Amino acid sequence: MKFFTIISATLILLLRQVVADHHQHDHTIRGVNVGGWLILEQWLGGDIWNAASGASDEYSFCNSLGQDAALSALQQHWSTWFTQDTVNELASYGINALRIPIGYWSVVEDQSQPYVMGAMDYLDQALGWAENAGLKVWIDLHGVPGSQNGFDNSGHAGGVGWQDNSGNIPSTITVLQSMAKKYSASNYSDVVVAIELVNEPISWSPNDVNVTRQFYIDAYAAVRSSLTDNQDLQIIMHDSFVNLSDWSDMPSTVNASYDQLGLDTHIYQVFTPDVTTLDGPGHVQKACDYQYSLQSSNDVLPTYAGEWSAAEEVCIFSNGTTIAGTSCSEDGCQCTSDDSSKWSQQLVDVVRSFVEAQMDVFEGNSTGYFFWSHTGPGAWNFISGVQQGWIPQPLSDRQFPGQCGFQLQNETHGGHHGNHDHRRVKRGLLGSI
Repeated sequence: MKFFTIISATLILLLRQVVADHHQHDHTIRGVNVGGWLILEQWLGGDIWNAASGASDEYSFCNSLGQDAALSALQQHWSTWFTQDTVNELASYGINALRIPIGYWSVVEDQSQPYVMGAMDYLDQALGWAENAGLKVWIDLHGVPGSQNGFDNSGHAGGVGWQDNSGNIPSTITVLQSMAKKYSASNYSDVVVAIELVNEPISWSPNDVNVTRQFYIDAYAAVRSSLTDNQDLQIIMHDSFVNLSDWSDMPSTVNASYDQLGLDTHIYQVFTPDVTTLDGPGHVQKACDYQYSLQSSNDVLPTYAGEWSAAEEVCIFSNGTTIAGTSCSEDGCQCTSDDSSKWSQQLVDVVRSFVEAQMDVFEGNSTGYFFWSHTGPGAWNFISGVQQGWIPQPLSDRQFPGQCGFQLQNETHGGHHGNHDHRRVKRGLLGSI
């Protein structure tokens, strides 16, 4: 009997040490995107748009004002939209990483376009702030020559010409090589952990997802060969809006180890018809359903929710019932489209439930996440979310635990911490112990 008691005690000590070791090496990303900063996006707001009232993206902004006036306005924006105080505030909320979008024109000058350079100085300054605050950074090539998607977030809304001109993809790779050489240097190795090859290249016409795939293969090789001191810099590809499983062969195709190549997917529950009919519980269930594809992908290569938000189109009645929609006329009814600072506690709870479900899924089934964005309107504003109560504090706090059929081992209730293994209990270290 004494023999078995000694064995049991020894096993317990070993298990505790394994859990402790895991916590010390917990690389889960809990991040925020720095949106609307080094690439303008009008819908995110900002006083800068007053300088060019007819502009709708960075291309038209610069084209409208001309180089000198555009640079002056942009420098004022770059110095105020995102600051050291912002970094420190995000760190105080438990954020450990930033995803910072940048346009190709900020890395390599393109005199054929109206864009102005100068953003890289502010990026480098932000890297210093992040390092001092203990945050890691993804540098995300958000806009490429010709535009990969025709969205304003590429710098130029409208046509998609990235794959039309034979010089655009080689130019993109040149930009990435420049980024890799600079940001893999030893002075950045403690802060820059990844470079994203391109943000949201559409998979439909006029793009061809097979061309995008070949670009990833070529760009991965070019970036890897351009790395200097930090050979551990992770290279990220976006899923191009196709199934995550479509990229499962890429690590073997490019001969990448597990940590060398990552996959970014953007999960929003707005924009598409399949989610605009969902009520509050429907959005939670939709969030929970993502756990299966994320887990399958994450088993093959590190998979991240590189963009997600608290945005959902629902309204709540005074009796607590929710419906899909953006407006309602009944007394006591309120919608998420209303000013978030005026949401009732009932509506805050609906959004908080949705946020917690997403965070559970990302924490338990992926390598991490980046909320979009640090600031912005309504449910797109992380800092407002913390202040208004629909983003948990600490990030592990749960008012609605177990919504997706599992609980996280670092889960807290009312701000009280448990242990810190970030993975879900049902697939814990040695099962649920």
